[in-house]
Amino acid sequence: MFRKVLRYATSDGVPRRSLVVALVVGTILNLINQGDAMLVGRPLDLLKLSLTYLVPYLVSTYGAVSYRLHTATQADGEPAPTR
Repeated sequence: MFRKVLRYATSDGVPRRSLVVALVVGTILNLINQGDAMLVGRPLDLLKLSLTYLVPYLVSTYGAVSYRLHTATQADGEPAPTR
């Protein structure tokens, strides 16, 4: 299962789409969270900056992988796993 997840997360344009989402969403969130510091030239919190881009990337990747796992399960004729 882990290999399938890793394969889905790194193939068919998922990294590129996740990166675009992270850049757009991360930039907006960073402006909201640290915009005042940027405007006056104060140093930015690098941990917050990193997480502001990393979290949208991971969420976007998770969504793509979970969709592909669901679709693959449906195509195999297996019932979708319940949560």
